[in-house]
Amino acid sequence: MADTSQDRTEEPTARKLQKSREQGQIPRSREIGSAVLIVFAGLLLQMYGLNIVDALMGIIRHNLSVDRLALFDTTYMLRHLSDSGIRAVLVVSPIPLALMLLAIGSSGLTGGFLFQTSLLEPKFNRLNPVSWFGRVFSLQGLVELGKSILKVVLVMGCLLVVLWQRYPLSLSLGRMPVNSAMATGVSILGWSLMAFGAVLFVIAAIDAPYQIWQNKQKLKMTKQEIKDEHKDIDGKPEVKGRIRQLQREMSMRRMMQRVPEADVIITNPTHYSVALKYDTDRASAPFVIAKGVDQVALKIREIARDSSKPVIEAPLLARAVYHSTKVDQEIPMDLYMAVAQVLAYVQQLSLYRKGQGGDTPPTMGKFDIPEVYDEDGHRKPGKGAEDETP
Repeated sequence: MADTSQDRTEEPTARKLQKSREQGQIPRSREIGSAVLIVFAGLLLQMYGLNIVDALMGIIRHNLSVDRLALFDTTYMLRHLSDSGIRAVLVVSPIPLALMLLAIGSSGLTGGFLFQTSLLEPKFNRLNPVSWFGRVFSLQGLVELGKSILKVVLVMGCLLVVLWQRYPLSLSLGRMPVNSAMATGVSILGWSLMAFGAVLFVIAAIDAPYQIWQNKQKLKMTKQEIKDEHKDIDGKPEVKGRIRQLQREMSMRRMMQRVPEADVIITNPTHYSVALKYDTDRASAPFVIAKGVDQVALKIREIARDSSKPVIEAPLLARAVYHSTKVDQEIPMDLYMAVAQVLAYVQQLSLYRKGQGGDTPPTMGKFDIPEVYDEDGHRKPGKGAEDETP
């Protein structure tokens, strides 16, 4: 059974909003852009209209004051007209250019800026008369019709008011000098445009919220659509695999960045590496900040040597810590003694290198790993409550 608009009660997801935007389905209110454009055009005419009129009149006077002999020189007349045309374009062009830039900028006032080449592709289904009638007689079509009627009524009323106020002045244009008549005409046109733009702003103040609301209603989803979307995204094996891979890579990078913080790195020495940190402000016992096997273990040792961190070979202890302790977890209590011996040796070695530990280098004494661990560092079955960690 098809979903009806009454079933669409859920807010659109980010993916739905992105897809609709890519398809060009965003709220648009043409009246806002038109109002801004028309009001700005009126302001420009009020501010610069007189200057433009004076400049154009100067060009006209220049064209009319041509030497009689020059009239018979076709090349001169062509140059003269060409120069006058260029001057006229330079005088008038700033206003159209400013309006063009403003039109581009105002297009993003509702819905933001969007340029999709797919919207330029021809769609022959728009030629279907059935779909055309459907669009015309839909709610959106009726709203557009109502707006058009309202605009015509308000614009006609606005123009009548402006013309009524300027009626005596308009009648006197024919008796004015040309310069004054043109300046007055430009002023009347500027005021008319600003009044027209103000009317459009009133319409836009009603239309813009309606367009946003209507677009939001169109994009609402059913509960089933949301479930299907989540299933489509989360249920794909390649997506899940990619997410897990990215998570592992991020975790690995964070772990490697912490190796220089370690107090000691205990190694196998070839297959295992464990970086330990003893900070009484953070934990009551030494804890693991990085660990790994094979290539990861090799990378930990390389970073440790580059950071001048002590690397101690203690194969069984390295394997035992690796299998029994997670990253950011304290070592098990039964490994306290062995790890304490390693840390004490590292401290003695540091003092010796500073010239404070006697004449002979320290040696690390032998230490025993509890019998609960086998030769591979795994905890023997039934020998402890701690879980081994990968």
